[in-house]
Amino acid sequence: MVVDLLLDPQIRLMVIGPVILITLLVQFGRHYVMSFVGRPKSDMQSVRESQILQRTQMLMMNGRFLSKDAFEMRRQFFVNEDEPEEGFLEKNKRESFAPPNPMQDPAQMQQMMMGSLSNMVPMMLVGGIINSVFSGFVMIRVPFPLTLRYKPMLQRGIQLSTLSSSWVSSASFYFICVFGLRGVMSLILGPDNDSDSMRAMQQQMMGSGMGQAANPIQLFNGRIGELKVAAHKWELDLAEHKCLSIGE
Repeated sequence: MVVDLLLDPQIRLMVIGPVILITLLVQFGRHYVMSFVGRPKSDMQSVRESQILQRTQMLMMNGRFLSKDAFEMRRQFFVNEDEPEEGFLEKNKRESFAPPNPMQDPAQMQQMMMGSLSNMVPMMLVGGIINSVFSGFVMIRVPFPLTLRYKPMLQRGIQLSTLSSSWVSSASFYFICVFGLRGVMSLILGPDNDSDSMRAMQQQMMGSGMGQAANPIQLFNGRIGELKVAAHKWELDLAEHKCLSIGE
């Protein structure tokens, strides 16, 4: 038999509100601590190469809105078919590339350690405090039925076999807030904020060697080949006839 509950309205003010507020304050604190510690300096050559590749990508994506002469002028600027060595991509391509090794960079190692500590320590500390202070609280209910497989995930700290799987405990609600408030923090602090725990874990994976840096020489060679065979098709050709056909 599944037991249904009627929650006290004070739980909304005394439990749900403080948990959300604590989660926001911890993420704000993490963002400003990481900003105070400082981010690793970006390699100017890598930034320049990335912007060049973005410009060529925009030309290939939006070139159909340019006239054929304008498209060919830009394409010849990046890839000079008469004198290949004079093309903008060829002149800015590296002669050699060695993948960076973060294990040999003390600054990168320190940044990885600070990112790991700022991500794990607050989550464990605040999660333990919430689990002890608000232990045993049933806070919200998911507005759709769930199977019993979700009980260990949504009802941490509550061992009631007769309780519906749709109810969420205080400890589980905290972890839901940690990952669910990422959009709110992006609106307040911007998309590149340091409060995103998932983004921090991805950066740690990239820094630890689980993700390899892209080879800019291969990227430039691939983009040069794409521009050489790119065919122009003007999107505005016969636009007036298309508009009249839509109106009919």
